[in-house]
Amino acid sequence: MQGLMMDMPLLVSSLLQHAARHYGDVEIVSRRVEGDIHRYTYADCHERAKKLADAFVRTGTAVGDRIATLAWNGYRHMEMYYAVGGLGGVVHTINPRLHPEQIAWIVNHAGDTHLAFDLTFLPIVEAIASKCPTVKTWIAMCDADRQPKSDKIPNLVNYEEFIATGSAEYRWPELDERTACGLCYTSGTTGNPKGAMYSHRSTVLHAYAAALPDAMGASARDSILPVVPMFHVNAWGLPYICPLVGAKIVFPGSGMDGKSLYELMEAEGVTYSAGVPTIWLGLLQHVGSIGAKFSSLKRTVIGGSACPPAMIRAFNDQYGVEVIHAWGMTELSPLGTLSRLQLKHEKLPEEAQRKVLEKQGHVIFGIDMKIVGDDGKSLPWDGKTFGNLLVRGPWVIKEYFRGEGGDPLEYDPDGKGWFPTGDVATIDADGYMQITDRSKDVIKSGGEWISTIDLENLAIAHPAVANAAVIGVAHPKWDERPLLIVAKKPGAEVTKEELLAFYEGKIAKWWMPDDVQFVEAIPLGATGKILKTKLREQFADYKLPTA
Repeated sequence: MQGLMMDMPLLVSSLLQHAARHYGDVEIVSRRVEGDIHRYTYADCHERAKKLADAFVRTGTAVGDRIATLAWNGYRHMEMYYAVGGLGGVVHTINPRLHPEQIAWIVNHAGDTHLAFDLTFLPIVEAIASKCPTVKTWIAMCDADRQPKSDKIPNLVNYEEFIATGSAEYRWPELDERTACGLCYTSGTTGNPKGAMYSHRSTVLHAYAAALPDAMGASARDSILPVVPMFHVNAWGLPYICPLVGAKIVFPGSGMDGKSLYELMEAEGVTYSAGVPTIWLGLLQHVGSIGAKFSSLKRTVIGGSACPPAMIRAFNDQYGVEVIHAWGMTELSPLGTLSRLQLKHEKLPEEAQRKVLEKQGHVIFGIDMKIVGDDGKSLPWDGKTFGNLLVRGPWVIKEYFRGEGGDPLEYDPDGKGWFPTGDVATIDADGYMQITDRSKDVIKSGGEWISTIDLENLAIAHPAVANAAVIGVAHPKWDERPLLIVAKKPGAEVTKEELLAFYEGKIAKWWMPDDVQFVEAIPLGATGKILKTKLREQFADYKLPTA
C-alpha cells in the first residue's frame, strides 16, 4: 500500500518559484564586473530566468543538453543556474582558473552547446573558441553596448539581447527528479578532470539538508554572501539554499580581495558568508590592518581545505564571528560534514569545545561515513585511529560522467557501494570526523603515519608565517621524513630554528620536520588548495640534512 500524498518531483525550478512567490521582494545584490552594484529581487530573478529558459528552448536546447558558464558570482550566473536546470538542461560550471587547454578539454568532453562568460574571461574564450566545435553560441554576459568585438569567437551574442528573445510566460516543465541539472568537473591536479553530474533530486535534497540548523543554519533573517565561487561545486549549494529559506543574497563578482569583501559586507549588512581559508586570510589581514570590526557578520562557513585553528580563533576571539568548519568535495555536491556543538558539549570547558569545533564535523542527514584500513575493514571510532574515509548518500556520485575511470565505488559485504574520498581521517565516539591528510599526501615514516595538515596548521599559527606546506622527502632509514616549506608574511622574519622551536611540546618528537625551506609563495590550485604536486616537483632533488 502506498501513501496518499501529492506526487510532486523535487526540481530546482521549484526553489526559485517558491522564493519568487513567498519572498518576492527580498533582494539579490551583485557587484558587477563593470564595477557598479546591481539590485533586484527574487521575483525579478524568476521572471528573467523564465525568459532565459525560453530563449534557450527557441535555439533548440533540449533536455540533457549541456550549457557552460565561465562566470563570477552574480545575478546573471544565478539566472543561468535556474534557466538551464529548469528547462531540463545541465548547467556546466567551469573553473576559469584552470589552464585554457584544460578548459577546452572539459568543454569538449562535456559536449557543451552554449557557453556564457563574464567579460573578465574574454581572453580565455578567444583562446579556446576555435578548439570547441560543439559550442554553437557564445554568450557574453553583458549589456548590448558592452558586447565585445572579436573575430576569434563565432556566433557571439550578448546576454541581454539573448534573454530578450524569450518570454516570461514560459512554464517550467515537470521533469523526472532524477534528470541531470548540473555538471562540475574535479579540479584535476592529477590527470584530466572528471565530471560529477548532479540531479534535480540530489540538488534539492542537498539544499534541504544544508539549510538545517546544525548544518549551515541559513534563514530568511540572513543576508548571505557566497564567497566560494559558483563555478566551484555550485558555491556549496548556496544559490539553491538561499531561495529555499528566503535569505538575501549578496554576490561579490570578481572582487575577492579582503578590502572589496569587507566593504561589501558592511554596505549590505551581511550576516553570513562561506569560503575557503585562503580568501579569509586576505579578509582578516585587511580588517586587522585598518583596525576595523565586523558590524553585521555573525557566522562564516570555512571549508575547501582544512581551516587552521589559528584562523578559527581569530574570527571568534577578535571579531566575535562564529566559524562553522565544513568538509565536502565535488563528488558530494559538496557538503558532507559541518562542525557544530551538541547539547552534551555545552557543559565542556571552552578549550574542549574549541577542539570539537576544529574538527571537520558531524555528518548531516543523508550522508553516512566510515573509516577503513587498507584491507577494507572498518576501523574504530576512537578519535585516534587513522583510516581511509568512505561515504555514501543521495547526493554522492555513483560514477563519473561518461563512465570515466570506471566504477569508483568500494563495496561492503552487504553489496552497498561507498565512495572512497581519498582522505585519511579519524572519527571520534560522538561521530565527529577530522581529516588528517589526503591519502596521497600522508607521510609514512618508519611505518607510522604523520599528518601534514597538523604540521601545516601549527606553522601557520606562527605570527611571521603567511602560508605553509609539508611534504614527505625520501629518507634512507625512515622511508620519508617531513619537510616544512614556508612563505613568510611581507616584512616578517623568522629562522628555521625559531620555527622548529615553535613546534616543541605541541607534537610528538618523531613528527618534528627534519628541515625548513623558505619560498616566495606557496603554489595554489584552481580552488585555493595547496598544490603539493608542484612542491614535490620543485623539491624532487632536495636532500634532507638528516639523510
